[in-house]
Amino acid sequence: MNIHTSKHKCTECGKCCESSSKLARHIRSHSREKQFECTVCSKRFTRSDGLVQHSRIHSGVKPYKCQVCDKAFSSSGDLNRHMRVHTGDKPYKCHMCDKAFSSSGDLNNHMRVHTGDKPYKCSLCNKSFSRSGTLQRHKRHVHSNRRPYQCRFCGMMFKTNIEVKRHVRIHTDTKPHSCRHCSERFMWSYELKRHLLESHNEGTWLSFNICEKKFVHSRELNEHVHRHYI
Repeated sequence: MNIHTSKHKCTECGKCCESSSKLARHIRSHSREKQFECTVCSKRFTRSDGLVQHSRIHSGVKPYKCQVCDKAFSSSGDLNRHMRVHTGDKPYKCHMCDKAFSSSGDLNNHMRVHTGDKPYKCSLCNKSFSRSGTLQRHKRHVHSNRRPYQCRFCGMMFKTNIEVKRHVRIHTDTKPHSCRHCSERFMWSYELKRHLLESHNEGTWLSFNICEKKFVHSRELNEHVHRHYI
């Protein structure tokens, strides 16, 4: 109820906590007091338990298992949030658009869509973000050359865990994107989008008014324009 009534609310990002002690710990996340550093990727944390939980990304340890589907997680919080997939529970509702969410954090992040608030600022280029995770990814991608994540098949190094997971699909021939109209499966989302356009006439092609060439993604269109017309 303290969360719902915003009794312990962070004045910087709007997150609501269930107690004053948890609010105090949360407020430290906005400061630079991050004395616990990961030895693998140099990410820093305000609390030791945050570092312990983060280290499971590198070790692959997932001690919290779902009793319904056997899916495993690195933290109890992730498991609790996952359980709402089975229960369908979304107790956190937006008062502006009636969207509902399974966690208060997701609701707080969503509210920034309405407010336009971007409280997380990059100290290196002054770019602002609505989520701390997005800021951290920005720093790793744009301002850091560290590549702590390694492919177990070919040894190639990557900046993020997500990048190496996507890369591994090449070695395992994993195709997670399936067509809802036929049995075709694809390794990448853009391949599925192209298939839907070409085979099932679903979606919208992107085109340039000077030539008749068509594109699936705006990135492809922009590259074409810069290559031939700028």
